[in-house]
Amino acid sequence: MNWKIPLFKMAWDETDIVAVNDVIRSGMNWAAGPIIAEFEKKIASYVGTKYAVTTNSGTSALHAVLAAYGVGPGDEVIVPSFTFIATANAALFLGAKPVFADIEEESFGLDAADIERKITDRTRIILPIHYGGCPCRLDNLMQVAKEHELVLIEDAAEALGAEINGKKVSSIGDAAILSFCQNKVITTGEGGAVVTNSPDICERLQLVISHGRSEASAYFTSTGPADYITLGYNFRMSSVTAALGASQLTRIDKLIAQRRKKAAYLAEKLSGIKGLTVPITPAGSFNVCQMFPVRVAGGAPRRDVLKDYLAEKGIMSRVYFDPVHLTLFYRRRFGYRGGELPVTEKLAGEILNLPIYPDITRGEMDYIAASCKAFF
Repeated sequence: MNWKIPLFKMAWDETDIVAVNDVIRSGMNWAAGPIIAEFEKKIASYVGTKYAVTTNSGTSALHAVLAAYGVGPGDEVIVPSFTFIATANAALFLGAKPVFADIEEESFGLDAADIERKITDRTRIILPIHYGGCPCRLDNLMQVAKEHELVLIEDAAEALGAEINGKKVSSIGDAAILSFCQNKVITTGEGGAVVTNSPDICERLQLVISHGRSEASAYFTSTGPADYITLGYNFRMSSVTAALGASQLTRIDKLIAQRRKKAAYLAEKLSGIKGLTVPITPAGSFNVCQMFPVRVAGGAPRRDVLKDYLAEKGIMSRVYFDPVHLTLFYRRRFGYRGGELPVTEKLAGEILNLPIYPDITRGEMDYIAASCKAFF
């Protein structure tokens, strides 16, 4: 469908094209080249970690980081159900079990109290997300992880650049994953990364993403030997992708500022509509506004009618996210029937994401607001 106002648009400029063209025109190192290491250094520097390892998607980053921590059959990983399905699936990729904990209503992040109830002697990892660019209550979650000697990995796929009390999310937990999919704060089309301060985890990640290969020299440009010392995958990011990411990263602060300014304007225009609640960022948090989630009073029936009404006006909106535990696969696999996660199920029935992107105009936002007002 040709949307009058799409849910998101990618922000790009000529420097992105030049960066990609430079790699292509080099005629060398399209799969593995120096630009990848450069991009990784820039990511680590930006978020404030010692290491970054790029991957071909955020899902691969999730898979890789759990593998690097040795997650396997019999282990349990505590995750939200209010997330993209990859957060939960990553545990299953390795034969572990995703255990769903409920969320809290302020940040839509994992609820520390419910995590406490879900911890068993098989729990290895706590894996929270920062929903839509808004930091979760990571202070509470870190305390739980520390008390139970668990690893906390941040799923910061939607929150590159977000902060808690001046500290970048993705630098607070033991490790974090990022996504550069096309609707994220910066994008490479598809792509991801794992960031960490652990040299051991960084070394394991390098093996996991490249077939378990230990390399003394570059694989594609050297005649030197390479040995395979563990099971690994082909999760590598290409040089073309990394070049685009490195270019995008130079403008990230500008892109975030634009998102925040537009989100504040849209929230102001929508405020006061009875039956519609605009997003509120918790005190001490810096929200990068990767998404703009509103809550619709009356739950899914009324929310879905609003979604259809906006579509008739040419405005794209979408539900992020339907609960993972209520998908057909998880219901069949684990027997979920609904009612297991009351806050998750309530919020997921009310949430509707409206368009937000750096280049959205005031006229477009005025049209969105006028359409919502007309509906209510």
